[in-house]
Amino acid sequence: MLKLLLSLVFLIPLCFMSNMWWLVQGFLFLLTFMFLISNLGLIFFGNLSYFMGCDVLSYGLILLSLWICSLMLMASESTFRLKNYEGLFMFMIIMLLILLYLTFSTMNLFMFYLFFESSLIPTLFLILGWGYQPERLQAGVYLLFYTLLASLPLLVAIFFLYSYEYTLCFFLINKVNIVHIIWYLALILAFLVKMPMFLVHLWLPKAHVEAPVSGSMILAGVLLKLGGYGLLRFFKILLISGFFYNFVWVGISLVGGVLVSLMCLRQTDLKALIAYSSVAHMGIVLGGLMTLSYWGFCGSFTLMIAHGLCSSGLFCLANISYERLGSRSLLLNKGMMNFMPSMTLWWFLLSSCNMAAPPSLNLLSEVSLLNSLVSWSWTSMLMLSLLSFFSAAYTLYLYSYSQHGKVYSGVYSCSMGVAREYLLLFLHWVPLNLLILSSEPCMLWL
Repeated sequence: MLKLLLSLVFLIPLCFMSNMWWLVQGFLFLLTFMFLISNLGLIFFGNLSYFMGCDVLSYGLILLSLWICSLMLMASESTFRLKNYEGLFMFMIIMLLILLYLTFSTMNLFMFYLFFESSLIPTLFLILGWGYQPERLQAGVYLLFYTLLASLPLLVAIFFLYSYEYTLCFFLINKVNIVHIIWYLALILAFLVKMPMFLVHLWLPKAHVEAPVSGSMILAGVLLKLGGYGLLRFFKILLISGFFYNFVWVGISLVGGVLVSLMCLRQTDLKALIAYSSVAHMGIVLGGLMTLSYWGFCGSFTLMIAHGLCSSGLFCLANISYERLGSRSLLLNKGMMNFMPSMTLWWFLLSSCNMAAPPSLNLLSEVSLLNSLVSWSWTSMLMLSLLSFFSAAYTLYLYSYSQHGKVYSGVYSCSMGVAREYLLLFLHWVPLNLLILSSEPCMLWL
């Protein structure tokens, strides 16, 4: 695990040399493929080094981080073209990738907390430095204070756990059973805000709308998954109290998912619509995870990976329209089928993945999550059916409003995408639809 970390650290000097943009991106893809083939066949923690190790859960999310960060550089070509501090921009992305890699591969709870919080800083700089509107300052403050406020109790709880157990190693503390509600809340709250759960989700749409395309991609692709990863790790020691209190979170996330879906149906901003759809998807992940069943755990892990690829691809599409038209409003982004005909195919493919159409990985995971929630309590069927229906409704709304209709008269007659953009969308879509052919690692990892 350290060899990959060192490779990433040695990429940092390259960021500040001139014209190294494509080289850094190429190296990131190379590292992704090296990591992909080095860890096949993991069941338990493998690749152990100083404080790092990797099981299937870490492996999937590290791979997702590497992949999304490589694609972020590919999507942000305008930063390179306009010479908008591209060296610093690459440095921020590499730093964020290093912190995410450490978060997912560490096996010590305190280290996990440290890197979990540190990953906020490069994200904040990405939003503040390369965002589009002046409101990005407010979005940054929201992002910082929501997540920091909720994660201070987590630090206290981790130290309390240490005084109780004398170890902070992931695989040595799974015999503890915590039944105290304060302790339970302290350990879990930071992850609920990071997910984000409905009621503490307000920072997410703000951050997404103000962030540059790379910021949106990493937020939707990986940073929302930090919460799910933390919950999957911590529920080993919260099983007993989970059986007592989890119904609260399941209820909030299912009802919240439906309410957020209704909010999606009245958005006029492309990015805001995709951001709110992320909240709805994470609601069902949280609901499935909180049932503490085998199907729920596996389904939530799979949906985290599927949503990371799908949502990131949709943000790329929204950015492609934004770069051509200078606006993200659905009132101006109409009739794109006349304007960019071949992009319509990609809009269709990624929208259909967003509403869990076969053969995408989203379908597999949503079937699994529906299974876990309905077997947990059949009353959840009502909210789940509404959630599935509205999920399809707002995705169709996004697709049909942006692609069909009369094209806005202020745009050019036609503007094709460039090869880089098609490759970028292809690299989002292919893993999303090919992973279902070999879904055993995602679904049978426990």
